[in-house]
Amino acid sequence: MPTAKKQATIDELRTRIAAAKNLFFTNYAGLTVEDIGKLRNELRKDGSTYGVVKNTLFKRAAGKELSAALETILAGPTGVVFAGDDPVAPAKAIKTFSDQTKPVTVKAAYIDGRFVDAAQVQALAALPPKIELLARLVGSLTSPLYGLVRVLSGNQSGLVRVLNAIREQKSADQPAA
Repeated sequence: MPTAKKQATIDELRTRIAAAKNLFFTNYAGLTVEDIGKLRNELRKDGSTYGVVKNTLFKRAAGKELSAALETILAGPTGVVFAGDDPVAPAKAIKTFSDQTKPVTVKAAYIDGRFVDAAQVQALAALPPKIELLARLVGSLTSPLYGLVRVLSGNQSGLVRVLNAIREQKSADQPAA
């Protein structure tokens, strides 16, 4: 039976897990408190938070179905990024921190209800932000429509030019009165 303090920590972790749509599990070994503070600041820019957790307490807070999959991930020192809707931003923040300050090893991530490995997180970090991807999608969807409008208006303007040429030819053929 956990103590009251541990139970409070478990309850807080349950709340944070429920609020987070995406989780990133990192190995924080070798980072100083100052380094972790820098990482937290980098993650805070997009609304994510970083917490150093005790593995056993996190397993209890995660629930039965999630904790079974976490057995291999929660080994050794573990820090968890609690992220919102966009999984690309925290992955980019971790990569930026790793490139600029100290390398942080990503163990795995829980994104949109499934686990992904560190290689997939690196690939995710290489993607543009979600808003840019949506803008590209909208652009690619509207491009054929603009082409269709141009083709249809081209036929209309061509017809107008032909009719105008016929009118000018008929007016030129008629003698001046």
